[in-house]
Amino acid sequence: MRFLTLPALALAFALPATAHAAGTGSDSTTPPSTTKTTQSCEGVQVWDEKTKTCVDPKDSSLDADTLYDAVRELAYAGRISDAQGVLAAMPNQQDDRVLTYWGFTHRKLGDTVQAQAFYDRALTQNPDNILARSYMGQGMVDAGDIDGAVTQWREITARGGKGTWAEASLRQAIATGTTYNY
Repeated sequence: MRFLTLPALALAFALPATAHAAGTGSDSTTPPSTTKTTQSCEGVQVWDEKTKTCVDPKDSSLDADTLYDAVRELAYAGRISDAQGVLAAMPNQQDDRVLTYWGFTHRKLGDTVQAQAFYDRALTQNPDNILARSYMGQGMVDAGDIDGAVTQWREITARGGKGTWAEASLRQAIATGTTYNY
């Protein structure tokens, strides 16, 4: 494991610890709320508030933000394969948010090579995707690549992400070695 130099460590703590939304349709500042998706639905199903039933996301009319929230909730609950099933049902597989979540779920399954490929594709689509940069940087922290994580943290701040959840969570991961599940 590489250690931060004193200037890098000082830089990692230089920003305030406030955390704001990570730039997605869902609130990424705290763990997701538990909903009927994880309370009542099994497998690759999502709770539909309109019908009050669990639905297959491929056959539903749920909007993208609802599906993103379900992916996040399922992943946080440890149901990574179910989260990937919801991701697979999303119509625009080239959307940088979809690619980001694919990267996140692959990283949580231990497939860091596939995760990196998805993060790279997300950043090709949108270089300003600070959530992809944060999750990628957290993967670097897990792998002991602190210099790479600091590089992503600097990119986040340079791209207007100062004070966001994406920035604060990566900064904290660099400082503590602990990464996030959401």
